[in-house]
Amino acid sequence: MRRETSNSPRGLTVWLTGLPSSGKTTLGRKIAQRLLDDDEAVELLDGDSIRAKIGRNLGFSREDREDNLRRISFVADLLARNGIHVVVAAISPYAALRQEIRNQLDPFVEVFVNAPLAVCEQRDVKGLYRRCRNGEIRGLTGVDDIYEAPTSPEVECHTDIETVEESVEKVLAAVRVRRAHDLAESKCS
Repeated sequence: MRRETSNSPRGLTVWLTGLPSSGKTTLGRKIAQRLLDDDEAVELLDGDSIRAKIGRNLGFSREDREDNLRRISFVADLLARNGIHVVVAAISPYAALRQEIRNQLDPFVEVFVNAPLAVCEQRDVKGLYRRCRNGEIRGLTGVDDIYEAPTSPEVECHTDIETVEESVEKVLAAVRVRRAHDLAESKCS
């Protein structure tokens, strides 16, 4: 166990939220890779992968979704307090829970991966929209379950009109601003 001290800065959490197939995982992978390329310690926590490993017992009720996101934020906190930057790619449909997570994971950069529902349905990389529209599954975020879009994220990426690289650059610019702010604050302390 490593104790967090003023000599070991906390890692920053970049939390990507958006509808299914909006581009969260694609952006998350690229952001994590760019941070790795800059010799940063970084981990990518993908909502689907985490659910498959430590959330297999969870369904898709609101309570289960919230529990899954709290598990992800717990793991992110463990990593961040040990100086590892964390990139989370998870739908995260509920505004109140995202605020709770933000309060826990400071420093935190929220990224709204914004793509219109019609674009997400066209992409439908996992076939979820098709299955929901055919009545095979219920509770799909954005179709028959709510998605509360962020009202003031640090970054909003419009993946229907921006290239992946343009979106990644926007996120990395916000990361640099946040880190510079945190560094300036630590010098004042």
